[in-house]
Amino acid sequence: MMECLDDAKEELKRVDHLIYVSLKYTRTVDVLLNTLGRMIDYYDFIMESLLKYAEEKRMIMDIPLSPRERADLIKETFEDEIIKENINLYLLMRKLHKSNPQKEQEFRRHVAMISIIDNREEIVNIDVITEYYHMEREFWEYVKNIIESDMEST
Repeated sequence: MMECLDDAKEELKRVDHLIYVSLKYTRTVDVLLNTLGRMIDYYDFIMESLLKYAEEKRMIMDIPLSPRERADLIKETFEDEIIKENINLYLLMRKLHKSNPQKEQEFRRHVAMISIIDNREEIVNIDVITEYYHMEREFWEYVKNIIESDMEST
């Protein structure tokens, strides 16, 4: 459980570098997609940590293998709004990463990838991906506090 949390923290460091260094110097949709991929990896680790925690606390019986089933199980198990928002963001990111985005203004400050997801146009640019990153940092702190406070009480 704690190992998965540490792995999630390491992915956050990689995302931080991609946003604040790589995107600064290489403003391409490929870097945006790579950043999304790292963000998805982060969520995979943090979800694994939450599921192991829930299994240890006997809130669930077993951990599903598919990412969609894991996400649904977490949303059912934990009632917290911040968890549900982050799981929904994770699912959106997976769809964005699998999409075939249009590229807009590559090599410029306003580089963007545009995809149609669930009949809606989704635009991911440097500002949006930075906002996602800040949500992930807050979520990591939130999950860390849940797990550590429970470990201290036992």
